Amino acid sequence: MKKLFSDWKGFLMTGISYMLPVVIGGSLVVALPKLLGLCFGITNIDAYKTGFWSYMAQIEQIGWIGVGLVNLVLAGYVAYAIGDKPALAAGFIGGSFATTINAGFLGALVAGFTAGYVARFCHNKIHVGEKYESIMPLVVVPLLATLSVALIMGILLKTPLVWINKSLVAWIKVMCTNGTSSFILALIMGAMIGSDLGGPINKAAWMAGNVLLVEKVYTPAMIVNVAIAGIPLGYAVATALFKKRFSAELLDAGRSDWFMGFIGITEGAIPFTLVNPLKLIPVNMIGGAVGSATAVLLGAQAKIPPVGGIYGFVTVHNGWAYLIGLLVCALIIGVLAPLLVDFNTKSGENDESLDENDIKINFD
Repeated sequence: MKKLFSDWKGFLMTGISYMLPVVIGGSLVVALPKLLGLCFGITNIDAYKTGFWSYMAQIEQIGWIGVGLVNLVLAGYVAYAIGDKPALAAGFIGGSFATTINAGFLGALVAGFTAGYVARFCHNKIHVGEKYESIMPLVVVPLLATLSVALIMGILLKTPLVWINKSLVAWIKVMCTNGTSSFILALIMGAMIGSDLGGPINKAAWMAGNVLLVEKVYTPAMIVNVAIAGIPLGYAVATALFKKRFSAELLDAGRSDWFMGFIGITEGAIPFTLVNPLKLIPVNMIGGAVGSATAVLLGAQAKIPPVGGIYGFVTVHNGWAYLIGLLVCALIIGVLAPLLVDFNTKSGENDESLDENDIKINFD
């Protein structure tokens, strides 16, 4: 069972890794024309039918097409990870169908896993003569995989998948508009981002935020962006404030984390967290949770697809609140991490908490 869950995680991560550029590219192309319009005081570029702004509206629509491909790409490459190329077509078709019937990313996952496992079964169990082998990946496997997806997605699970997705989206929309609920949502998603820094929990929070772009629900993506940028910034701040607590190698990593935080890459915090995961993972989770919740508490909202990183504040309503959330996250990590851990020592050697008086001591 443990191996099965490990395999599923790997398949899901493959699908997400292929989905990432689609989400990022599509959402950026949606956001940039809107931002350009706001610079000129235009809040609705769709109203323009001719001229420059009509071209901007067309560019925005192309971005929405990219965002709309999220389920297709996710399902296709989950299927590919399981059943290789013969599973791709069925995965793409199932992912597209999930979008069409409003089954969301859950439907895309069902389609991807169904297509992948049927294709794998065909490869392992159906054996034909040598002269017929070429038709297996081109005809037989795509046919059986696509037919299986059609039966499961179109008949057996269509109604429950649509109901689950609609209920989930409606619940999240309510949470995003309710002050207390959005605060709790930010705490949970921010902590998830800080938990494993690019691992399955982190990516689950990221995916939950970004697949909702298809449903035109933008605030969860903004919430995760705060933690994604704030956590590596925290270690950059730590190396600037407490230089004697860090080895030369980690000081260099800290300088890199200014850039990692600016563009929004949580993996920049991994070299620091590995020094003492038991102490630093909770610090990362607290920083991500409090930073994201602070931004929401102060009124940060996303009314267009948000851009990640520090510069993402330009896509956020009350962008100053977004920046304060980033700052709070960075300061929590930047102060707590070097107080709890001596980064001059090797991974696993930090077993005792350190007093503030130890900050100026050089253990070289």
